[in-house]
Amino acid sequence: METVTTIGGVRERVGLWRSAGARIAFVPTMGNLHAGHLSLIEAARAHGDRFVASIFVNPMQFGPNEDFAHYPRTPLQDERLLAGAGCDLMFMPDAREIYPHGLEGSTRVIVPRLSEILCGPIRPGHFEGVSTVVAKLFAIVQPDVAVFGEKDYQQLTIIRRMVEDLCIPVTILGAPTVRESDGLALSSRNQYLTAAERGVAPQIFAELGRAAARLSGGDCDYAAIEAAGLTALARVGFRPEYFSVRARDLTAPAPDERELVVLAAARIGRARLIDNVQVTR
Repeated sequence: METVTTIGGVRERVGLWRSAGARIAFVPTMGNLHAGHLSLIEAARAHGDRFVASIFVNPMQFGPNEDFAHYPRTPLQDERLLAGAGCDLMFMPDAREIYPHGLEGSTRVIVPRLSEILCGPIRPGHFEGVSTVVAKLFAIVQPDVAVFGEKDYQQLTIIRRMVEDLCIPVTILGAPTVRESDGLALSSRNQYLTAAERGVAPQIFAELGRAAARLSGGDCDYAAIEAAGLTALARVGFRPEYFSVRARDLTAPAPDERELVVLAAARIGRARLIDNVQVTR
């Protein structure tokens, strides 16, 4: 595996691969890699001849009171994991390479409506930062396929819409959420949990499962399902932000909607956890 830090370095390597007829797969990450990331890498490798991963803690997607300065950074460990997973090229730029005119002077990409629901009002500007950096990374790497985790279902939906609206020739694949044995979705922010909080954290997945069971059983009282989820999470110690039943495109579901997703976000201690369960009925 080769590591590059410049846009020109990426374009040079990818250009050589393309001239040889290779198909390029890409996984953008913020580093601090875990088994969830490695599952994205495995999915990407199955859809390309050459594999590129980026590691960039994107300052544009962090709010002023969020954890940008303290977000875990483990570049040497990440490099070893990527090399072991068969990555061909690791792109690890600094902020000046991605935002040469600074954050305030940079062109931004906004996906309306989808960025304004669920996590959107709670993390103002977050999805603007995500869509902007992903659009830039796509322009740099020019992959044929890119893989994102389904754990952040709203992010995945936004990126799919952005690619469609901007006519970006990249196939977006969603990879299933990787979980601990007790159901907790893997996340870099799980390390913020104390031992006691870690014991409570799997309840977010448990409540999503209960909601999914009600929906699969034919329950169409979405408001009651959402209220029950919020109450149950608060009862066990979470500070829930939302518990929402949506159609797969994140619109409000009709009573007879067959393809649904239940999404939740909740804080416990220093950690903010998100998760979702998809339902077909």
